[in-house]
Amino acid sequence: MAYEKLCTFEFGIAVEVFALERPELDVPWYECRVFSLEECGLSAMGGISFSASYGPEAIDWADTIIVPGWSGIDVPVPDRLCTLLSAARGKGKRLVSICSGVFVLAASGVLAGLRATTHWRYADQLQAAYPLVQVQQDALYVEDGGVFTSAGSAAGLDLSLHLVKQDYGSSIANAVARRLVLPTHRDGGQAQFVPAPVSRNPGNLAPILDWLLEHLDQPHSVQSMASRAGQSQRTFIRRFRQATGLSPHAWLTAARLRHARELLETTGLPAAAVAERSGFATPETLRHHFRRAMGVPPSKYRQAFRAG
Repeated sequence: MAYEKLCTFEFGIAVEVFALERPELDVPWYECRVFSLEECGLSAMGGISFSASYGPEAIDWADTIIVPGWSGIDVPVPDRLCTLLSAARGKGKRLVSICSGVFVLAASGVLAGLRATTHWRYADQLQAAYPLVQVQQDALYVEDGGVFTSAGSAAGLDLSLHLVKQDYGSSIANAVARRLVLPTHRDGGQAQFVPAPVSRNPGNLAPILDWLLEHLDQPHSVQSMASRAGQSQRTFIRRFRQATGLSPHAWLTAARLRHARELLETTGLPAAAVAERSGFATPETLRHHFRRAMGVPPSKYRQAFRAG
């Protein structure tokens, strides 16, 4: 699908994977059509002007409809488009969204009661706007009931390769991935890419928060933190949650994980040193918390994000 203010990168993903001819694979490849509801010319991000070759009749022709992003998460989805997509789903057609395109599927009602994902920046807005959708904030892509949704931008490549694998098998998907210079499957989920949470309004807790960030390698208990802040444990816990949205323990763990991520990205320190400097004491403790939060072990994260 094409639309006004088209997201060119997401659209390019769909074209690259499904519309590009691949004679080297020696299999009948996808037949693709670009359609739009608009009859006049369209504009796309990057100053591009274009027109789609087909109108909405292409929806009846297709087995799979891809919505590559949307012009804005607050931009209303036309009722006509919602009706067409809902009818397509009723006929058993496969519906796919990349990044913010999930808002189009959600508006059409096809995601009600289903699991779905989107870019981590939009997950809360999606859940608030469509409470019947089960938003999976950490997933790179989600498949539920014949409806496929991906996280932000490049995760559309992960989802597209997944669809190729479903349709043609692993060997063909691997061949396409090699041509794209990509792994067929990425470990972990969006948690690897989400910035660490910051304090909402630290107020008079700012000094203790700053001190903790400078002394992450030391052991800390709620009692010791409350004493340093000059508060009772009960008051400290309440005010800490009000200021940060987290318990002291959860905030400290998140801060230590952020520091560990920085060390893994920017240094060649061994796991034991990263664990010690981050306050996790042992590599085993670091691996436990890292895998739980990021979906991958520290070694995999370092391979993916270590600066040259």
